[in-house]
Amino acid sequence: MKTPRAIGLVAALAALVMVPAAAVSQGKKSAEIPAAARKAGMERAPAIAQAAGLGCQVSDARLIGEDKKSKTAYFEIACATGGMGYVLQAPAEGAPTVFSCIEANTPPEPGKPPAAPCMLPGNADPKAAIGPMMEKAGVACVPEQVRGIGQTKSNTYVEVACQGGTGYVLAASAPLDPAKPAQPQNCLLYDEAETNIKCTLSDKAARLAIVDKLAATNNCAIKDRRFVGASKDNSTFFEASCQDGKGYIYKVGLNGQLAETYDCAKATAILGGCTLTDARQAATEQAALYTKLAKAAGSTCDVERYALFPPRPGEEVVELVCKDGTGAIGMFKASGQGSQVVDCGRAPVSGYKCSLSKDPGYKFLTADLKKFNYNSCEVSNSRVVGKTAKDTTFVEVACADGLKGYVIEYQAQPKVTAIGATGCAFAGNCTLPGNK
Repeated sequence: MKTPRAIGLVAALAALVMVPAAAVSQGKKSAEIPAAARKAGMERAPAIAQAAGLGCQVSDARLIGEDKKSKTAYFEIACATGGMGYVLQAPAEGAPTVFSCIEANTPPEPGKPPAAPCMLPGNADPKAAIGPMMEKAGVACVPEQVRGIGQTKSNTYVEVACQGGTGYVLAASAPLDPAKPAQPQNCLLYDEAETNIKCTLSDKAARLAIVDKLAATNNCAIKDRRFVGASKDNSTFFEASCQDGKGYIYKVGLNGQLAETYDCAKATAILGGCTLTDARQAATEQAALYTKLAKAAGSTCDVERYALFPPRPGEEVVELVCKDGTGAIGMFKASGQGSQVVDCGRAPVSGYKCSLSKDPGYKFLTADLKKFNYNSCEVSNSRVVGKTAKDTTFVEVACADGLKGYVIEYQAQPKVTAIGATGCAFAGNCTLPGNK
């Protein structure tokens, strides 16, 4: 499982050009926008918006002002579809530059007013367009605040603070078009990342408050908490250490809901595992538990190491490495009834393959041949041939002496058991070296 990095920008982010004071129309309320400014805006801005490639049917516009020295005009436009409006920076020659009202309304630095904020009634709440964009991207977020971070040639970056304390950096199109796809990444990815993008609308502590809610699902009294990382599908992972010494990693989907909980003893493969909890001690305790479960299922495996397979409903599947070097697959039912431990030689019959143990389990296949009086073959190789109509499985085996091997038939339920064997000379379909 890999963690996507926070978006690092090599190029400097473009900020809205400071509009010269002399170029700004007077009046600070939309009701005070001069009629002449609106008339000039509607006469000139639609063509500029079209030239900029904006998919906006201009429903309202105003001339913000003109800088005679640089021969640049500034316009604000509102779109008929509502939601997102824009500020256009139109030089006498060359392509216009477009900024969303979110960017235009963002002060260039704390404590200073924005250079050319949006004032048209249709642009009163530019963050309203962000909610649907987040929803389309699969993120559960009701935006409370938004902030323009800047632009590159291909992207607009917007910080979004959501109800409940979560926050995201939204990488959208440039110019920002609500109809185009956008990629949200959790602000927690940026807290420690070496990038010129940072989240400032909320703090890290507020973003980590979700861990307390997650921990309550398994009665964990929080001792410490951390953001672990994110997976390729942008699910986020959090770790909590508990006062009782236990620890968990929680997987949260883009919809904000808890998707999976991993005990630290079982989380070694989850983005580096737990670091707030003594994972080695937890793993030792878990190995002891699997030893107990294995013996209850009739196995003699004294578990040294283990690795989890994806869980199945009502069943935990674990690869076990025993202290004597052998390996097995443990299939432990939640009820305890019907659990079984299958050695690595027979594991493929159940649909699993050992990868931790170096022992292929051939001695168990050899023992199965002897049940049918094939006593001269020491199994040296094997492969699954396939299943039959009666749901049994054929396994081809080769012999160490180089003579033709056999096909063993297994049933998987209620336990993996050999029910017959036939020589390759009669079975056909044998392909292992020495069996053809």
